[in-house]
Amino acid sequence: MTHLPEAISTKDAPQAIGPYSQAIACGNLLFLSGQIPLDPATMQIVGSTVEAQTERVLKNIEGVLKARNLGFKNIIKTTVFLKNMGDFPKFNETYQKAFEPPFPARSTVEVARLPKDVLVEIESIAFIA
Repeated sequence: MTHLPEAISTKDAPQAIGPYSQAIACGNLLFLSGQIPLDPATMQIVGSTVEAQTERVLKNIEGVLKARNLGFKNIIKTTVFLKNMGDFPKFNETYQKAFEPPFPARSTVEVARLPKDVLVEIESIAFIA
C-alpha cells in the first residue's frame, strides 16, 4: 500500500518563510524542514547566543513533532548547520538536553550564511510509530 506525502502544519512552530512545508509525513517517516530560532508568535529571531538560539530551534522542532503526537525520542537523524564551528561545544551542551540515548544520527556542518543571519539551523527526520 502506498502512502501519499502529507504536509504537516502547526502554529507551535514558525510558519514557512518560503515555498516549503514545516514537515512532510510519508509512510512511517516525518521529514522536518530546517528550523531556525524564530518565535512562532512574532516571527522574530530569539536569542543572540548559539545556546539561546538552539533552545528556540528545539522548541520549534518539538512543536512540529507534537502536531503528529511525536517527541524527540522519535527523531532518528538530524542535520545541523552552524554559522561558526567554534560554537560546536556550546551547541552540543544545549542540544543534548533534548535527547536521551540512543541519540539520533547527526551531521554537523559550518555554513557561510543561514536565513536571517541566525547562528544555527536544524533539520530532522523522525520515525512515526
